[in-house]
Amino acid sequence: MTEPLPDARSSPAARRDILFRAFLAAFLMLFVGMVLTLLVADLMYPKAVHWRQALTTGRAEVWFAIRLSLLTSTITLIASVIVALPSAYVLSRFKLPGATIIDTIIDLPIVIPPPVIGLSLLVAFGPKGFGIDAFLEGRFGFAMMYEAWGIPLAQFMVAAGFCIRALKAAFDSINPRLEHVARSLGCSSWQAFWRVSLPLARNGLIAGAIMTWARALSEFGPILFFCGATPGKTEVLPISMFLNYSEAKIERAVVLALIMVLIAAGTLISFKKLGGKGYLW
Repeated sequence: MTEPLPDARSSPAARRDILFRAFLAAFLMLFVGMVLTLLVADLMYPKAVHWRQALTTGRAEVWFAIRLSLLTSTITLIASVIVALPSAYVLSRFKLPGATIIDTIIDLPIVIPPPVIGLSLLVAFGPKGFGIDAFLEGRFGFAMMYEAWGIPLAQFMVAAGFCIRALKAAFDSINPRLEHVARSLGCSSWQAFWRVSLPLARNGLIAGAIMTWARALSEFGPILFFCGATPGKTEVLPISMFLNYSEAKIERAVVLALIMVLIAAGTLISFKKLGGKGYLW
């Protein structure tokens, strides 16, 4: 009569392995639980005062904020891609003198506090800086300080760095030998870029564009400092939430926060569906 084999899960080594995994997973679940707690709190709060009431009393303001946010974020996205596409390719393919310094400068707007960017824009455009705002108003008839025109610029100064990093990661994942083969078959540098590298980087470009758009939509500090918080004028979604909170309209502020959470969740899902997890750093 054969004896049953010992259960591997009951061995001391297996039990230690299970405890080790459970210990590490506990930290992950702790953070997940904290995020879910915040989301559930936001979802439950408007029920006390009714969602419809919170939205109906300020419907025009909410829709203005949504429209302005979508418009400025889209403008920022287009400008960021126009700048980021050649910049990322240069960083990925060329050896530049002072590459570390250039890399650091590109990353600065990402890591410094966003209000610093807004304040720096205010100084640069002001009369005691470079006087850019006075030049624009005198030559072209519009200003950017404390105007809606300045919102895409404030968003761009932060979001463009994300776009450059995402596109650089996409180009880094493409073997340069493919371009060399294309050139050996008669393609010029431009043709190799447009016909080989860019199509292969398509998913990275789309994923980077989605994250850049979402980042622009969520900007608050630079817009507050450079463009102000004027209702019906510079009132993008984060500014609108801030204004409602300042006026003790907590219910409407929470509803606006949930709208931004839904937009952010949608963009993240789109990003991951496009295989974007390898496109940031």
